[in-house]
Amino acid sequence: MGISEKKERKSMSLNPPGKGSDAGLRVLIAGGGTGGHLFPGIAIAETFVQDARQTRVMFVSSGRAIEETVLANTPYEKKRIAVEGIKGKSLFSKLAALMRVPGGLIQAFHLLGEFAPHVVIGMGAYSAGPVVVAAWMRGIHRVICEQNSFPGLTSRLLAGFAERIYVSFPDSGFKEVYQSKIRFTGNPVRQAIAGAGTKKEGGEKAAGEAAPAFTVLILGGSQGAHSINMAVLDCVMHLTHPEKFRFVHQTGPRDMEEVRKIYLQMHIDATVAAFFENMGALYEAADLVICRSGATTVAELTVAGKAVIFIPFPQAADNHQVANAKALVADGAAEMIEEADLSGEMLSRRIVYYSENGDARQAMEVKMRRFGHPDAARRIVDDIYGLLGISNTRLKNTAGL
Repeated sequence: MGISEKKERKSMSLNPPGKGSDAGLRVLIAGGGTGGHLFPGIAIAETFVQDARQTRVMFVSSGRAIEETVLANTPYEKKRIAVEGIKGKSLFSKLAALMRVPGGLIQAFHLLGEFAPHVVIGMGAYSAGPVVVAAWMRGIHRVICEQNSFPGLTSRLLAGFAERIYVSFPDSGFKEVYQSKIRFTGNPVRQAIAGAGTKKEGGEKAAGEAAPAFTVLILGGSQGAHSINMAVLDCVMHLTHPEKFRFVHQTGPRDMEEVRKIYLQMHIDATVAAFFENMGALYEAADLVICRSGATTVAELTVAGKAVIFIPFPQAADNHQVANAKALVADGAAEMIEEADLSGEMLSRRIVYYSENGDARQAMEVKMRRFGHPDAARRIVDDIYGLLGISNTRLKNTAGL
């Protein structure tokens, strides 16, 4: 898979022929499927643009609804290519998806010719595949980011095409032949979350004043989790004093109305939405988080330093959600309940326990922060500058900042 030095060097100039006055860096980020693949890409984009406002960032995805939702309020350019995943699908669906690969590769090849990025960053989902391969064909610098403790299928397939592999866990699971490309950086976290602090305890209460409600944040991933939603609804029925609690619940679109209705019927203080944008503020306000253990959620919680009960998604590829949480649980930084053992009664007991044991919560928060990598995006961006043979100072000067 070698490419001539001359061909690789072609993408080094900040203003290649045919691009007029566009003197800034151009970065193309490919991936999607879930928020867990896109949010780290947004964190990397934020860092590039923070360094030089003239930097252009383009996201390329397959155009799924969750991708559109996650990227809707970002200022970056957006394009789609026709591509589908194959893992976990029926034989017919796999064949149909494979038949779309050549078309997706052609689309990606032309898109790269138009945008002329200096670097392509693959975020691990299937839509990254054709784009990273097309970048290899064009001699454009290309790197990939792997969020999980064990690399997904797309990352394993792209490892041979990439010049760098940025991993979130020390034991990456990539083949030995790729070890020289691997950089352990941690998983990038968006600036709003990296800046979120611990919930501030209230001052002394006046006589007769009620204690503030214990806030429980429930997240089922960017698309929600039906089993968690149902367990939480069962859980609230077992709470002896529901008025002591406040629930902030991201349900996904399917269960939103049903969950909202139950909270209302039980007169429980709750904020319910299919998807939340303001995660930094929600993490900061939460006393306890109940969620899946996708790699990006784990990274955000370690940076925010929150007490958490993980409920891993049992159908996750290679059981990676259990692996993502394992080190945290072993260190006492988090608790994990596997879905097969989950019940509303058990969940209510754990919520009540943490509401009554602030010391236990605070100990978890301290341990969680030890696992955090708030500088992950910075480390990735600086390494990419090195790959491109440019410095941060030169970039700002070239961009006229």
